[in-house]
Amino acid sequence: MEETNTKTLQVGVKALLQNKEGKYLMLHRNLEVYPEVNNPWDIVGGRIDPGTSLLDNLKREILEETKLVLTDTPKLIAAQDILKNDKHVVRLTYTASIEGEPVLDTEHDSFKWLSLGEIKELDGLDHYVKEVLNNF
Repeated sequence: MEETNTKTLQVGVKALLQNKEGKYLMLHRNLEVYPEVNNPWDIVGGRIDPGTSLLDNLKREILEETKLVLTDTPKLIAAQDILKNDKHVVRLTYTASIEGEPVLDTEHDSFKWLSLGEIKELDGLDHYVKEVLNNF
């Protein structure tokens, strides 16, 4: 008997955003919105809307979460498989430049601008961001 795959496939886009000072934007997830999250420090991003390009989805997520607009063309730096019981997420991470200070949505309650070294040492860093940075 063949086993059927009941996992839902999703695609996510994330961005490691760098300012003029060479620091990267880290967002702290609001634990009232995401009580299940153990490592709340993450980068901007989210799931794509099918039928819309990856870069348009990335721009939308950046605008929704920070009210910022990209100042250059994002460069793909990583592709990851995130396998959960009920879903398989393909996560694409980009790096790009940004100007200004973020205005956060309700998903996040604070932010920091950090160097790559500081991010790698950040307590509570998202596991998948850490994996990307170790190969960046």
